[in-house]
Amino acid sequence: MVVEILAVGTELLLGNIVNTNAQYLSRRCAALGFSVYHHTVVGDNEKRMTEAIRQALDRSDIVILTGGLGPTEDDMTKEVCAKVMGFSLEEDVRTRKRILGYFKAVKRKNITDNNWKQAIVPAGAKVLDNDNGTAPGLILEKNGKAAILLPGPPNELIPLFSEKAEPYLRTLQPDTIYSKMVKVCGIGESRAETMILDLIDTQTNPTVATYAKTGEVHLRVTARAAGEEEGKRLVKPVVKELKTRFGLHIYSTKEDEELEDVVVKLLKKRGLTAATAESMTGGLVAGRLVNVAGASECFYAGFVTYSNKAKRKTLGVKKRTLKQYGAVSEETARQMAEGGARTAGTDACVAVTGFAGPEDSKEEPKGLTYISCYLQGRVTVEEFHFTGNRRKIREQAVVQALDLLRRRILEQDKHE
Repeated sequence: MVVEILAVGTELLLGNIVNTNAQYLSRRCAALGFSVYHHTVVGDNEKRMTEAIRQALDRSDIVILTGGLGPTEDDMTKEVCAKVMGFSLEEDVRTRKRILGYFKAVKRKNITDNNWKQAIVPAGAKVLDNDNGTAPGLILEKNGKAAILLPGPPNELIPLFSEKAEPYLRTLQPDTIYSKMVKVCGIGESRAETMILDLIDTQTNPTVATYAKTGEVHLRVTARAAGEEEGKRLVKPVVKELKTRFGLHIYSTKEDEELEDVVVKLLKKRGLTAATAESMTGGLVAGRLVNVAGASECFYAGFVTYSNKAKRKTLGVKKRTLKQYGAVSEETARQMAEGGARTAGTDACVAVTGFAGPEDSKEEPKGLTYISCYLQGRVTVEEFHFTGNRRKIREQAVVQALDLLRRRILEQDKHE
């Protein structure tokens, strides 16, 4: 079955907000086995919304509409969709009570009349209670087509879709779609694809698809099966083969696990403490680590030493090292990692020094980066030549710094 995602909101067209809802919905629909061929964005204009909804219903089995369900005059998704599909509107008493209960819970006494607009629904529609807002979700079915209307704010849309809309979609898809994500670091997308080209060329069921992220490649193995157990059975040997080919470059096979989650988990499991010493990345590596709940058990300190003076005073980088080799050098990176661990009193420290541009300098080319990892007396330094703009170069350095720390911990395990 074909699903189309139709986002409503002039603010999307103006670029005031990013349409992250479409990305989320596409991923979930693909995981459920639906084909998504079109994404459409339309402004808050009745005529253009009517045209967009009609076109979407003509070429797709299911249309998921996001946004335009609020109380204001320009929120007209429900009204336009009902008109296109031939539904009359009526007040849903249960929804009105739920909206009143929501306002009481947040202790709002002055409820303007336009809020009750959200209790008006298409007659015969399935109403999806929104536990995180006032506008309910809706499912309209007619002539073999379905429209699913969801509120625009992601903190409302995501739980409403996963808890209410997704179970409905599963009833429309007889097959089970089971997938497993294999997350790879330190290998580019083109190289990763080359390493599994034989699997891609001969694939039928399951299939393998590659997705590039900054500094990472994600490989999704997907099987269509009669049930989840059969899906797992089909996917398992392919994932095993990927593990054989990519080895230590694989950092996770869990959908919701990020690189920093894995690093913190490894540190805690081994009883290790860590610090960061950053120049070019300006604290971004530390920021990723402290995003992880419980990181305080193993992450002690993050040093941002952007100037040479800070590198000397905070980390103990030798003046002659900076003078002879420069701030962007293997030697400086090594002493930053050693000094960071010494100052923080930790078992490990990962250090980053590089030149992010925007243009090449006389001393070093744009993108040249040295990343060093100190771990219990042993120091490793790796040289990188990143490409892209200043932001991309720094983001790539953050990923490689986290990955170097991860690999060093695992490599140390092998030698013990």
